[in-house]
Amino acid sequence: MLPRPHRVRRPDDFRRILRRGRKAGRRLVSVHALTGDDGGRRAGFVVGRSVGGSVERHRVTRRLRHLVADRLEMLPEGTALVVRAHPAAAGATGGELAADLDAALRRLGVLPGPRALEPATPPDRSR
Repeated sequence: MLPRPHRVRRPDDFRRILRRGRKAGRRLVSVHALTGDDGGRRAGFVVGRSVGGSVERHRVTRRLRHLVADRLEMLPEGTALVVRAHPAAAGATGGELAADLDAALRRLGVLPGPRALEPATPPDRSR
């Protein structure tokens, strides 16, 4: 469970992060990140009906919440996240969810490590 100060709860906060933040999409999740937020490190989750029934949606939310809680301290101070689950997340393993979440966070530059989608080096055509 995320402690109360680390949760995004208000609809206005969700809207602000989704509209002003940068987005990185993967097969299982999309992550919106807004840096420079005044609320500290926070995260919110969007798991729509396309993911499945109520039980399945809550299961996916719990798994994502657990994964984000483990990574929260690695994020820069003032980072707010909204993690949106895609329908494929319902059948994914924890490792697959973690890999997609990490790749999206690295692509956004909020998680240390090499970026997941660095631009490819153009081929050498000098021959």
